Amino acid sequence: MIPSRPGRNEPGGGTEQTFKQINIMKTTKWIFPLALMLALTLAATGCKHKPGTVTKLPGTRSGMMGESSEGTKPGGSFDPNAGGPVQTGGGQTANAEDFENMTMDRAALAAHTLHFAFDSAAIKASEKASLEAVAAALKSDSSAKLLIEGGCDERGTEEYNRSLGERRALAAREALANDGVDPSRIRTISYGKDKPADPGHDEAAWAKNRRAEFVLLHPKAGV
Repeated sequence: MIPSRPGRNEPGGGTEQTFKQINIMKTTKWIFPLALMLALTLAATGCKHKPGTVTKLPGTRSGMMGESSEGTKPGGSFDPNAGGPVQTGGGQTANAEDFENMTMDRAALAAHTLHFAFDSAAIKASEKASLEAVAAALKSDSSAKLLIEGGCDERGTEEYNRSLGERRALAAREALANDGVDPSRIRTISYGKDKPADPGHDEAAWAKNRRAEFVLLHPKAGV
């Protein structure tokens, strides 16, 4: 009679049982670290928070933090100084070469600086006399040209205020063109909040800085 193979409860079955226990221990050894890694991963994911809501400045739209909240930066402007003033040109008919070799006369039209309301590039009706005086000065001297410098108060971001200063300068240029001045004689530039007329930090100073200044340009002698 051939003896049967030793079973789990028979003499000799202890060896098979020992192997199974060893395999179970090996498997358990890897399961615990994997479970621990998974738990840590889930905990790290749960700790991430959404960014807080940014509080908008009064009078601004979402993503627009500056003195102005109107529109976007007009196309075609460029910043050759990478942080300096934005030169906006004089329109399609303006030729930059025509403005070389010119002397700047800031005093001639200083009394006719335009001032703007907060968050606006609209020219006030009260500024009509100043525009007429500037137009008359250009019409009386055909060799003269004009530089318009747009500015803003200190509130808001640098980039957006440069855009606003640009629109103020362009609004003044358009008004002069409507009064019969050849737009090719006018160049514009925006300094944003970089060149305040008044360094103060109150409404009186801000009102002076929201402006468009006119600089008369004359050909250099002998040119």
